[in-house]
Formats: sequence, C-alpha cells, structure tokens
Amino acid sequence: MSDTTATLAADEVVTNPARMPHPAFLLQGGFDALNAVHKAAGSVGLPDAIMHLVTLRASQINGCSWCSVEHSNQMREDGSSDERIFAVAAWRDAPHFTARERAALALTEAVTRLADTPDAVPDELWDEVTAQFDRKEIAALLFEIGLINVWNRINVAIRQPAGSR
Repeated sequence: MSDTTATLAADEVVTNPARMPHPAFLLQGGFDALNAVHKAAGSVGLPDAIMHLVTLRASQINGCSWCSVEHSNQMREDGSSDERIFAVAAWRDAPHFTARERAALALTEAVTRLADTPDAVPDELWDEVTAQFDRKEIAALLFEIGLINVWNRINVAIRQPAGSR
C-alpha cells in the first residue's frame, strides 16, 4: 500500500474536498448569469414539482452527487414521498408520475443524452411534449434542462461533494 492510500473501516464515509472553489462564484457575474436563466425558466409558472423532477433526473444521468441530493431534498419539500423520489431513476416503470411529468422526464433524458441517438428529440417525443405543455412552458423546460446540465458538468468536473456549499 502506498503512503497516499488509506485503509478505511467498512462503515467509514469518504469525503473529499472539491478540486477548486466553485466556478460560478469565482467568475464575476457567473452565479448571476446562471441564476438569471433559472429565473427566466421560473417565470412561466410551471410547478416546482415538475422543475425538480427535471433537475433530479438530469443530475442522476450526469452523476452529479451534489445536485442529486439537493433536488431530492427539494422534491421532499414539495411533498413528494420517498417512493416517488426513489422511483425517478426508473420513472417509465413506476406508477408515481402523471402524463405531463412523464413528458418532462422524457424530454429531460433526450436533451441530456444528445449524442446517444441520431435524432435526440424525435418527432414522437416532441408531439408528446407539445400535447402536455404550451410553447412558453416548453421554453422554460428547455432552459431548466440546459441549466441543470451546466451545473452538473461544472460540479462533476470539480468533484463538488454532495451536501457542501
């Protein structure tokens, strides 16, 4: 074993500091710019429950521990049961989501995984989304999905630990 490798007890929690201070706070106006996108998305009046579903699902896909914990907590604050929160990762097979929520989740997955298929947002999905949301609501969803992907990518790059600010 090298000097940099430690032996951990089986129940010991491993926490590592972030690689650097958060870029959103290092760059002047960085946080304000990201927050402005969030405010624009929120201006349409989509329920927080849908916005938090979107942000949790993208965060799960992107492996962002900080955002996964934060958005799970927000869902709990919205009144979601633990079963509903736990089921977000497997929403297609879970009975906890409305047609409107399912459309938002499907759009989130498609926009988060752009490179997975040649037609990232196929017409069938677009038709499902437009049947559930008006154009301004779709714009808000797209802003929020894009924004959470930015946050996820920054947090994953710097290894922002869950629960830290």
